[in-house]
Amino acid sequence: MAPRVLVSDELSETAVQIFRDRGVEVDFQPKLGKDKDKLAEIIGNYDGLAIRSATKATEKLIAAATNLKVIGRAGIGVDNVDIPAASRRGIIVMNTPFGNSITTAEHAIALLFAVARQLPAADTSTQAGKWEKSRFMGVEITGKTLGVIGAGNIGSIVCSRAIGLKMHVLAYDPFLSKERAEEMGVTKVELDELLAQADFITLHVPLTDKTRSILNAEALAKTKPGVRIVNCARGGLVDEKALADAIRSGHVAGAGFDVFEVEPATESPLFGLPNVVCTPHLGASTTEAQENVALQVAEQMSDYLVKGAVSNAINMPSITAEEAPILKPFIRLADVLGAFVGQVTESAIKEIEILYDGATASMNTKALTSAVLAGLIRPQVADVNMVSAPIMIKEKGVILSEVKRDKTGVFDGYIKLTVKTANQTRSVAGTVFSDGKPRFIQIKGINLDADVGSHMVYITNTDVPGMIGFIGTTLGNAGVNIANFQLGREKEAGDAIALLYVDGPVSEDVLDKLRANAAIRQAKPLVFNID
Repeated sequence: MAPRVLVSDELSETAVQIFRDRGVEVDFQPKLGKDKDKLAEIIGNYDGLAIRSATKATEKLIAAATNLKVIGRAGIGVDNVDIPAASRRGIIVMNTPFGNSITTAEHAIALLFAVARQLPAADTSTQAGKWEKSRFMGVEITGKTLGVIGAGNIGSIVCSRAIGLKMHVLAYDPFLSKERAEEMGVTKVELDELLAQADFITLHVPLTDKTRSILNAEALAKTKPGVRIVNCARGGLVDEKALADAIRSGHVAGAGFDVFEVEPATESPLFGLPNVVCTPHLGASTTEAQENVALQVAEQMSDYLVKGAVSNAINMPSITAEEAPILKPFIRLADVLGAFVGQVTESAIKEIEILYDGATASMNTKALTSAVLAGLIRPQVADVNMVSAPIMIKEKGVILSEVKRDKTGVFDGYIKLTVKTANQTRSVAGTVFSDGKPRFIQIKGINLDADVGSHMVYITNTDVPGMIGFIGTTLGNAGVNIANFQLGREKEAGDAIALLYVDGPVSEDVLDKLRANAAIRQAKPLVFNID
């Protein structure tokens, strides 16, 4: 059955056709986003929800979305999506961070010019029949220093445009390397140095706990007298009241703002101040950008629903369309390893270590780790998946670590999962053979080679004669057919394990008969989803 997507905001017909061309059934209701009751009533019928800004994907709506797998936001901002609620329900949230990058960067440059030359006020004055040429004395852009806070996708485009305008560009970004800065032609500096030297400052960072009010009263006091400030990124990055005070005092010569702490912005401390240019969040508002993000969200959602590829997800590691088929069998293996430990571990897990050896170390380990955690939790929480599992592990306070290393053994690559509880440490390792099927290669440090079946029995025992016969006879008398029987032991007369792949479920009565043998310490039924 083809996946179904609901489009509840305006998308172009070209974007809607992308869904259809890629085998996705589309229900195009562009006005539905404003009818939250109707939307909640029908959302349970869809696998995907494509939105812009009108639709509010609230916790209440997400609770009603019983089949939803992905929410795609045509645009960069996801303020209208309750991401924690979506993550807990295992719903991927995607945005389109690159479709409006040029448009937003150009708007920042436009505001830079508008503030430098007081264009809006000059326009209003002139159209009012005045000719106040001396009133609107401006400053040149050429040769001035631009301070760019955040040199990521949009910020780097602004840097490029500013260099083309013959500006000297300073960039503050903790993630910007010296080599990348040199490649861009900018000077990497710390924030205080940028504040002290910049004639113009433009912000291009997301709103986080670390960036909120990054330009507060204290920071503004460190700026160069006569500085002009532009914000096309996110409201809340600049303390609007503090900036208004700095403008009134004459320390800041002007500002251009496209975003505000509260939107829609019907009032702001910045409104009505001299040489302050305000626009209603127009950064992405060009026909080209709106079309680009619509096409991009349709492509991303289709790729995920049809191929399993994950692009620009807010709450899950990305998986490209190219790596998805290669990664798929290892994701299945990771899930199996997690499910094994989750089914045999009865006490609370304190620590998790995942070892990626050989070829697996160079794969998308974030995605593999998410799959391990999903398998680990599923025996207790049936509807967990790769999105919600990392959230649950974090909420439980479990210590999680990844280890990567070069090939150390006979296998080109394998994954080993080790968990620690208050009472014990458990480990299991597995790999994928050329047939694409997962296999167990080690349990409890004991080597073996075992197929993974839908139904299995895991037995730990003391290594004594007669165990193979006893286990086989007990299961045979109960009518349980054994498809594969693998054994391993630590040493002669020491710890031993048996892993049986059986054709169907094994009843508790049969398991009790196995446990009745004095040499058997544990007999656990296992169920794996290997489809």
